[in-house]
Formats: sequence, C-alpha cells, structure tokens
Amino acid sequence: MAKGQSNRPVIKMRSTAGTGYTYVTRKSRRNTPDRLTLQKYDPIAQRHVEFREER
Repeated sequence: MAKGQSNRPVIKMRSTAGTGYTYVTRKSRRNTPDRLTLQKYDPIAQRHVEFREER
C-alpha cells in the first residue's frame, strides 16, 4: 500500500492567541474536507483557546 498520499494527512493546529504554539494531529480527508478548529489548551497563554488548521 502506498504511503505517499494517505487518507489521513498530518496537519498542524496553530493557536489563535498569537503565541505561536502548535499541536500536530491527523485528520480524515473524507469526513472533514474543510479546515478544522478545536478548543485546546495553550500552555503559553495558560488557558483554553481555539486552534485552527494550517495549510
């Protein structure tokens, strides 16, 4: 099976608080084709903020 173009690519989630903190995760292209946004903890801002997918 080819691993170059998988169905679950690795994406970076960057904080919207402006701290530059990122999470790295995978997502399904079939189930979520648009950009992903999640509420996650930002240790630099010391609170939960919205993280958005980078391209």
